[in-house]
Amino acid sequence: MRTRIAIRFHTWLEARFPERRVFLRSESDTRFIRLKPGTQLIALLGVSAFVAWTIIATAVLLMDSIGSGNFREQAKRDQRTYEARLNALESERDLRAHEAAAAQQRFSSALEQISMMQSQLLASETRRREMETGIEVIQSTLRRAMKERDAARAEAADLTLALQESRPDTRPGQDAPALAATMQVLTTALADTARERDRISENATLALQDADEMAMQIRLMQDQNDQIFRQLEDAMTISVEPLKKMFSAAGMDTEYMLDTVRRGYSGLGGPSLPLSFSTRGEEPSPEALRANRILNQMDRLNLYRIAAQKVPLAIPVKTRFRYTSGFGMRWGRMHNGTDFAGDHGAPIYATADGVVTHAKWLSGYGRLVKIQHDFGFETRYAHMSRIRVREGQRVSRGDRIGDMGNTGRSTGTHLHYEVRVDGKAVNPMTYIKAARNVF
Repeated sequence: MRTRIAIRFHTWLEARFPERRVFLRSESDTRFIRLKPGTQLIALLGVSAFVAWTIIATAVLLMDSIGSGNFREQAKRDQRTYEARLNALESERDLRAHEAAAAQQRFSSALEQISMMQSQLLASETRRREMETGIEVIQSTLRRAMKERDAARAEAADLTLALQESRPDTRPGQDAPALAATMQVLTTALADTARERDRISENATLALQDADEMAMQIRLMQDQNDQIFRQLEDAMTISVEPLKKMFSAAGMDTEYMLDTVRRGYSGLGGPSLPLSFSTRGEEPSPEALRANRILNQMDRLNLYRIAAQKVPLAIPVKTRFRYTSGFGMRWGRMHNGTDFAGDHGAPIYATADGVVTHAKWLSGYGRLVKIQHDFGFETRYAHMSRIRVREGQRVSRGDRIGDMGNTGRSTGTHLHYEVRVDGKAVNPMTYIKAARNVF
């Protein structure tokens, strides 16, 4: 069976590929190469395989070229989209910075207005006290004048009665000069009494007019004080509420924080002392209670401002930058901070008041600065090219502490910024975003 199949295949092969000879001729000799049917078939198959491979390879290269072109176009589109997104984020950051500067300016203007209103309030209260004292003096004078008037009227009545009683006893033979002298004395006394009565009446009228005018001025001053109180209360609400919301957004207990600041600043004196407008042991007036409430709010506002200086709410980079890596897992490891990429040597600023506890090289951090703040906060600034502070130095928010660099375990120029609370790393953007519309 196998032999028959082989014979048929050989017959088919000879029919398709008959034996051929290829002659090779030289000047002195002629040779030939015999090409058997099997050899021709193998050669044909090899050429066909080569041609097929060439076609397939060319097609693959062409498709790869087309695909690479599409990938490049897609990469360019993605790059343009990414750049547009970065530009939008940069514009938003600049807008937020402008809004923060405007908010800070409004905050400062509100504080100036509050200070001016407080001075006006104290001046108006002083004038009101002076007016009340003047009214009391006028009322005392009026009461004394009315008593003198009543006494003069009584004396005039007594003199008139005595004159009437003396007239019936007058006889033709009585001493005329003595009677004339008595009449002169009575007439003079009555005239003096009438003048005194007129003077007292005039003084009483003037005193009443002065009292009415003083009462009108007091009412006007009360209206002015009420307007000042309302403006102060509105200014306190506008100033205190954003700060309260800022600390609440940062996840801080505002009452505990204010109590801590208050214990650290427990000295007495200054505008935060309660007002007292009475030295007689009387209950404070409604105006005094209202003023004390405003002063308590001012004291609270001042405590908020002190706390804001001690909590890392500011942003450490003020020049052009972009966020390159946030807080969280990255490449299977925990990234404990936020990265800000910018120009080499860009200034880096402290984000809150504190004391420098580390200012040197530290392993993968490179050149590192650590600052210890109040309320258990610590901030870290890594990969710096230059450190501008020393250990033990006290810094304030906004002080320049170093320059941006690429030291330590870093793949490019950037700042690695960390915030830690009681030693535990937290997301720095929580505090930066909380203060975005305040500072």
